[in-house]
Amino acid sequence: MSQARWETDPRVEVLPAAWEQEPVLANLLELYAHDFSELRDLDVGEDGRFGYGALPLYWTEPGRFPFLVRVGGRLAGLVLVRRGSVISEEEAVWDMAEFFVVRGYRRRRIGTQVAHEVWRRFPGRWEVRVMEKNDAARRFWQGAISSFTGEKIHSVAFEREGSAWVLFLFESRVK
Repeated sequence: MSQARWETDPRVEVLPAAWEQEPVLANLLELYAHDFSELRDLDVGEDGRFGYGALPLYWTEPGRFPFLVRVGGRLAGLVLVRRGSVISEEEAVWDMAEFFVVRGYRRRRIGTQVAHEVWRRFPGRWEVRVMEKNDAARRFWQGAISSFTGEKIHSVAFEREGSAWVLFLFESRVK
């Protein structure tokens, strides 16, 4: 992606992903897992892929919503949203299951625009969890949530499966 392309066509779109686009999301999830492998022990399978076993559930189970992100018409990331907390198991909470912006589109407020669009589409209580050692993600989510709610946001620390995490809790109100 050239810098000139970004400057002339910054249109950011968050589009529901159809079942036929599952391979595209699977490929993007490989990039996401690769990035994440710096922070977490993730093994590559014998097929050379990390894999994401829950991906097909986004078209077969209610309360799961897959999205592709495009910037200026070009593929730039993905978002997976699910209903229900994986922390408290409370069903009335929205969970940002996965959120990924391709590296070439980062640090341009695209992620913030995408997150805000998703939160507007799904009003109600939200949880966003981040590995404690993922400093960049913690800063990103704190800024994105604070700018969305107009309030300073605080996180709650917790441990799960031997890893330290932070959890951001907030509400998306229809505006």
